[in-house]
Amino acid sequence: MYLNHLLEQTLKTVRDTGRFILEENQKFSVADIEYKGRNDLVSYVDKEAEKLLVKSLSNILPDAGFITEEGTADVGKADRYNWVIDPVDGTTNYVHNLPFYAISVGLMEEEEVILGAIYEPNRDEMFYSTRNGAAYLNNQEIKVSRVATLEESLLATGFPYSKFREMPAYIGVVQDLMQQTHGLRRMGSAALDLAYVACGRFEGFFEYNLKPWDVAAGALIVQQAGGSVTTFTGTDNYIFGGELVAGCDIRPALMEVIKKHWYSGKDY
Repeated sequence: MYLNHLLEQTLKTVRDTGRFILEENQKFSVADIEYKGRNDLVSYVDKEAEKLLVKSLSNILPDAGFITEEGTADVGKADRYNWVIDPVDGTTNYVHNLPFYAISVGLMEEEEVILGAIYEPNRDEMFYSTRNGAAYLNNQEIKVSRVATLEESLLATGFPYSKFREMPAYIGVVQDLMQQTHGLRRMGSAALDLAYVACGRFEGFFEYNLKPWDVAAGALIVQQAGGSVTTFTGTDNYIFGGELVAGCDIRPALMEVIKKHWYSGKDY
């Protein structure tokens, strides 16, 4: 497989879809909001954007399957190659006209992410990488932050919108980190949080109740930018494990704070 050629085609597809998302945002109204569950919003824009991505990516790699948020693909998961797609990561931001959302597209070969692209159309920022390659933002190579201490770091997280049983532990983590860092930000898009870790805008990011399409592309980009990614317990099952902590050299210290409070039925 020629990854660079595949990446070039993927980036064009993602950028074209981003143009559609921006155009639709000009005519979007509250009446267009649908609900998949409590605080889990979706719109026709998510669905149509996903269809555009699936159609184009199917032409790029016909044998690949799909793992998608909105379930619009006729083809399910395949044995070897699978596209992992979130057409609008940050839908709540999108429907409220808050310009912080992104398209996230990853390509997995069996259990390994080999290509990742995250596009934020409002700022026209494309983050991308491939297995064994560097990470880039709009053709400029990026690296994670060189900050070495938690006290000097700026972190990102995501507030839970379901699974509130874990809320006390989460609040405990947030309370500690508010006192030990430069601050925490909750931007509303896990994909962009990871992209911002990759380019050094954030030193770290953590969240639970995540899905594969939230993190597949971003995790690869962070790693290829020199960062590290694990579950809260330090394992590699962050794509399908539902929780993730990513960062530069401060990640182990961040994990210690998380472990101090977190309860999820696991033995730390």
